[in-house]
Amino acid sequence: MATKYIFFTGGVVSSVGKGVTAAALGLLLKERGFDVSVQKLDPYINVDPGTMSPYQHGEVFVLDDGAETDLDLGHYERFIDNPLTQASNFTSGQVYAEVIAKERRGDYLGGTIQVIPHITNEIKHRIGLAAKVTEAEILLVEIGGTVGDIESQPFMEVLRQMRNEVGRENIFFVHVTWLPHIGATGELKTKPTQHSVAELRGIGVSPNMIIARSDYFVEQELIDKIALFCDVEKRAVVPMTTTDTLYEVPLRLEKAGVADFVIEKLELKAKKKANLKKWEELVEKVHREKPTIKVALVGKYVELQDAYMSVRESLRHAALSLDVKDEISWIYSADLEKGKGWDELKSADAIVVPGGFGERGTEGKILAAKYARENKIPYLGLCLGMQLMCIEFARNVLGLEDANSTEFDPNTEDPVIDLMLDQRDISDMGGTMRLGLYPCVLKEGSRAAAAYGKKEVIERHRHRFEFNNAYREKFEKKGMIFSGVSPDNRLVEISELADHPFMVSSQFHPEFLSRPMRPHPLFVGFVKAAKEAKKR
Repeated sequence: MATKYIFFTGGVVSSVGKGVTAAALGLLLKERGFDVSVQKLDPYINVDPGTMSPYQHGEVFVLDDGAETDLDLGHYERFIDNPLTQASNFTSGQVYAEVIAKERRGDYLGGTIQVIPHITNEIKHRIGLAAKVTEAEILLVEIGGTVGDIESQPFMEVLRQMRNEVGRENIFFVHVTWLPHIGATGELKTKPTQHSVAELRGIGVSPNMIIARSDYFVEQELIDKIALFCDVEKRAVVPMTTTDTLYEVPLRLEKAGVADFVIEKLELKAKKKANLKKWEELVEKVHREKPTIKVALVGKYVELQDAYMSVRESLRHAALSLDVKDEISWIYSADLEKGKGWDELKSADAIVVPGGFGERGTEGKILAAKYARENKIPYLGLCLGMQLMCIEFARNVLGLEDANSTEFDPNTEDPVIDLMLDQRDISDMGGTMRLGLYPCVLKEGSRAAAAYGKKEVIERHRHRFEFNNAYREKFEKKGMIFSGVSPDNRLVEISELADHPFMVSSQFHPEFLSRPMRPHPLFVGFVKAAKEAKKR
């Protein structure tokens, strides 16, 4: 069977929820028995988001194969629960770099290189590659940005070309727009959506469905108006009001008959009846009254919560599984260094210190780790959060006052966190990174082993510096347990304190593998410890 393609474009403003919509529809199609996969096309010129500031782009989501990708791939994996690959995300930067490399090699035999056909052909090749690699019967493809963006034009041209090349029965266009609310008159306005669709049609792409996002209830009169002026069927205009939880979106789309409409237009037949009972139970849990656990998230990018998207969702998964509500206090780590934010930190039931790069705010995170250790507050450190927990321990338990990471102080007398010897001569940014899946052997009797319930696990990594093995023995003598190590015992993966209710940190990023129906064991152990501590 030829692969069917569903393309998602955005209109009016960015960040209207294309990624969540694509993920939710992918779930509905998977529940009907189809092999689905999802791909994100990012029009920016950066090669990937790996070296971009989280303030610019939010979280970098890492896949099994080590690909550093857009945060929307986190939504895709959490909803569809299929592992994605490097082919599932590409940027204009990658496309242009590949075309230019081919030109330099002489692959085009001296021809003039143009956006059409060379750039557009490369984009089409990469879309086809994603379908082939994942063996998807249906590939859902999200185009980043909004219609009208200059950098999106080659991608939109590809959509126009593919409509004819793969056949209209094999392609479906979903346009996700925003209905602004005019406070003075109390009205929702459809005109921006009409203009957005007009611009899309001017490119040669006519949407088959419009998802009309809004913070307010959308009257049938407005739905009819959008259908009339945008030339789509009335049942293909789907109002989507903002929800309390992302996990309600699939249920809303199902109720609106979105999946059935798409299947009909793609000339498919469902292989089985969709069973969304688990999702209904999950959403019911979200809305149910339950005890609250207050978690202090101490980070350096807290002004943009998308920078910690997977951490936030992983806490929610774990909390729901334990029938509690997680309430996150977002604490800027640099504030702790100035004496600010301490009331919030001290009122928390648990503390999580997530990953990050660069020196700014690290001393505040160290202070948070010190507070958690001394006051027996459940603590979960992720990547940098583990390294800083070790630095705090070295300074205040081992008495190594100058202890640090060579990332922050290359001349520290006690580099408890350092580059491995074979990394030191690599100069390219990202070249020294440990990315993707690596195995971890767990120490019997440890809290980590108890949380996982197994002897060995595989986790996703994204970091450059490692625990310095020269200090292992000193740490262990003072009560640090290295409860997770690489199979060759060369790399520390998990550290925890022996005399603490739950002070566990991982060098890897467990948040990338947490799923709504399968919360990550370390997050479950962390929230469980917070729940028990609150009872006391």
